[in-house]
Amino acid sequence: MPRSFRICLAAAAFLSLPDLAQAHVSIASGAAFANTTQEVVFGIGHGCAGADTYRVRVQIPAGVTSVRAMRGDFGAASVERDATGVVTTVVWQKADADLLAEDAAYYKLVLRLKVPNAPFSTVYFPTQQTCRAADGTTTTTAWVGLPTDPAVDGGTDEPAPGLLVVPARVPGWNKVTVPAAVSDLGAYFGDALIVWKGAAAFSSNPATKELITATPGVTALTSLAASDEIWVKY
Repeated sequence: MPRSFRICLAAAAFLSLPDLAQAHVSIASGAAFANTTQEVVFGIGHGCAGADTYRVRVQIPAGVTSVRAMRGDFGAASVERDATGVVTTVVWQKADADLLAEDAAYYKLVLRLKVPNAPFSTVYFPTQQTCRAADGTTTTTAWVGLPTDPAVDGGTDEPAPGLLVVPARVPGWNKVTVPAAVSDLGAYFGDALIVWKGAAAFSSNPATKELITATPGVTALTSLAASDEIWVKY
């Protein structure tokens, strides 16, 4: 890394805003750190056809462990376990007295869990959202679709909430080996001050981008190949 670039970089401001999926049920807490226990927030943006959300059932995918459901907008959650005692499903159901007459609220439901040691991947949580109208009619939407599912015209499955898994890090410089090719650097390093691979660099910060293009001997880093070794500063 050129010394002149390091000096300029130290003075550059950095701002990163999460790019949250716009869906009725989505991950509202942003990306998660690999092999780390943390809180993951599910955002319930809308009900169903004007009816309030009554129940949310979240399936816990393989590799996600140490699941603890937090009490929230729907009160306490219930869990389902497999024969070994591992939590496989978490269900929040609103008390009848708390049901709203219309779809007028945004809800957050929180799980504390350990994310798999699988950086540069996305973990999907198939979810069932049930709404209940004032007359007692219920409607269920299946948020279970995966990117690998075949496209079917007229299908009813909506995309499952996806949790982007990024490498765990410490403040300062981190050395990372990329397990698979990465074309969207912003998705995984949007909050990094800068990413270096040899004499190539990437940053989501416009000011740092200008420094990259203006520094002799430095090129813009646009993608990564499997097994690439990079240095990332946070």
